[in-house]
Amino acid sequence: MLSMLLTPIMKPSFILTTRIFLISVIICFLLLCWGCRSSTTSLKDSSGNDSSEIRKREEQQGVKAIETIRIADAATILLRKQVPILCYHQVRDYRVTDSKIARDYIVPPAVFGEQMKTLADSGYKTILPDELYAYMADGAAIPEKALMLSFDDTDLEQFTVAVPEMEKYGFKGVFFIMTVSLGRPDYMNKEQVKQLADKGHIIGSHTWDHHNVKKYAEADWVTQIEKPSKLLETITGSKLTHFAYPFGLWNKEAIPELKKRGFKAAFQLSMKRDQTDPLFTIRRIIVPGSLDAQAMLKRMKVSF
Repeated sequence: MLSMLLTPIMKPSFILTTRIFLISVIICFLLLCWGCRSSTTSLKDSSGNDSSEIRKREEQQGVKAIETIRIADAATILLRKQVPILCYHQVRDYRVTDSKIARDYIVPPAVFGEQMKTLADSGYKTILPDELYAYMADGAAIPEKALMLSFDDTDLEQFTVAVPEMEKYGFKGVFFIMTVSLGRPDYMNKEQVKQLADKGHIIGSHTWDHHNVKKYAEADWVTQIEKPSKLLETITGSKLTHFAYPFGLWNKEAIPELKKRGFKAAFQLSMKRDQTDPLFTIRRIIVPGSLDAQAMLKRMKVSF
């Protein structure tokens, strides 16, 4: 149509030039649209994971919501009722070689099963760290009897014993992985960690080899945090946003370092919370195997 209008008043050479220009514009537009569509559907991250798959997984696990949550001031966060968070390590029977101190970190499978059943019978519902973060930071709704189950150190029986028991009651948990142990005897391997993520559990960082963050020099943040986090993100296909301090020990100097590396929350044990950064000093309690289910429930209620 445009060429017909131009023909009576334009020279043929000008008409030809105009047509070539219009065709070039159309081709460029089509190529641009195709490129945008291609990058959206097949873009891969540095670890080789498809970005659309990562976005889908992040939406399922609440990571996308975390990025947009409004964070209340520290005083408001500290006033919110604390959610009980139980911390487990080994879920196995005692051995004659286990010391008294070691037994505080061991829960026999029968005791663990009794504890899970008692929690379910008492009406507790598990929530994941992203839900806890949304509640603490922005007051998002959670179940009346919300509870979080956390596991440290990558022990194999967490996968083989604890998870099947949790699944009986629809419970989910967060597993803080110490990457130096991946694939070693009596520890989880990469495939099992991936399976946990695929089942809807959350994978968090627990450093490379459990080195105390209070003793970190600058290079330690790369060795203990950055490299392990990238490895776990490659395994799971999801961004890591939660961290557990080895031994539950933290200091104020660690908090800005964790923030710089993309963490949204960090978990200690039962020490006092930081008054300016409570999201990076979330409390947990260790569950010793010496407590039966009712004693565990009583201690949990008193602690939180």
